[in-house]
Amino acid sequence: MVDKEQGSCCCCTEEAGEEELLARLDEVIAEYKDKPGALIPVLQIAQAIFGYLPECALRRISLGLNKSYSEVAGVVSFYSFFSTQPRGKHMIRVCLGTACYVRGGKQTLEALKERLGIDVGETTADRNFSLDVARCFGACGLAPAIMIDEDVHQRVKAARLQQILDQYLDQDQAAVTAKA
Repeated sequence: MVDKEQGSCCCCTEEAGEEELLARLDEVIAEYKDKPGALIPVLQIAQAIFGYLPECALRRISLGLNKSYSEVAGVVSFYSFFSTQPRGKHMIRVCLGTACYVRGGKQTLEALKERLGIDVGETTADRNFSLDVARCFGACGLAPAIMIDEDVHQRVKAARLQQILDQYLDQDQAAVTAKA
C-alpha cells in the first residue's frame, strides 16, 4: 500500500499492476536495507522493475533505506543511467562523437527527432522508442552511427532511418504474434 505521505503512484505497466511493482520494490529494499552502499543497487533494481524511476519509488527507497529524499534524487540526477521518465521498449542513441558529428550525426539526430516526434531524453507516445545521444561507439570509420538497444547501425543516412526503425517494430510484432 502507498503511504499517504507519498501520494499515489502512477507507475502502472501492462505486465504488472502498481501494487505488485511496489511489493517487489519493498522486497528489494528489505533485502538491501542494512547493507552498506545499498542505494545504487536498489535504484538499479527499481529501474529494472518499473522501467524508470517514478517519484513514488524514489520516496519509498528514501524511507526504506533511511536516506533523505534529496540524497536519493541527487544520485538519480547525477548518473545518466537513471531515468525518471518512462523509457521506450527500444533505446536509440545517436553518436555525436567527432567523426560521427562531422559525417552527419547531427543531421541524423535531427531526422530522428522529426520522424519520432520527440526530443533527446523523451519517449514516443506509444513507448516504442526513447532517444538519447552518446559520444562514441568505436565505429568512427563507419560514421555516422546510431545504436538501438545493443545493435550498432553504421553509415546511417536519414533516408534509411524508417527502414531501420521498422526492423524493431517488426520484431515486436513478431513477438506478440508468437505469444498469441
